[in-house]
Amino acid sequence: MQTNATLTAPTTDAFISTSALLDDWQGHRRLTRRLIEAFPEEAFFSFSVGGMRPAAALVTEMITMAVPGVRGVITGQWPAAFEMERRDGKPLPSTKEEFLQRWDEETQLLNEYWSQIPGERFQENIVFFGQWPGTVNWAILYMIDNEIHHRAQAYVYLRALGIQPPFFYDRS
Repeated sequence: MQTNATLTAPTTDAFISTSALLDDWQGHRRLTRRLIEAFPEEAFFSFSVGGMRPAAALVTEMITMAVPGVRGVITGQWPAAFEMERRDGKPLPSTKEEFLQRWDEETQLLNEYWSQIPGERFQENIVFFGQWPGTVNWAILYMIDNEIHHRAQAYVYLRALGIQPPFFYDRS
């Protein structure tokens, strides 16, 4: 199929406001939290399908990316990609309840850090986690996409365990 559409240079016009983008992300985070809650404790740490990592490892990646990523956007200082230790030196959670508590703490930090990103920064070029070049917009969308991707894997796990996962469209 041939089209006469032409591409234009990117503009600073916003498709979505920064506050609406955060609201959307936080909706995904609320859904992911409900997904974590749905897992039996043992399965959260051990169950996998087709060689994929267990849900706890997937959630660990989400935790070690989101807040450190947004903080890196603000400060320009990037931890090692997917740093496995908490910023205060505490190890990552070892129970599902600790994961949920950590998830809630990270959600609050995400709100606090987000408010420190000036709107014009979203078009700026960065090197995400010191490794991947792109705009701030790209990095934020990557973090959201990463969470959705890993949440989808965890949906497969719950279904394989015979557990009804939360409805993907309910982000309330």
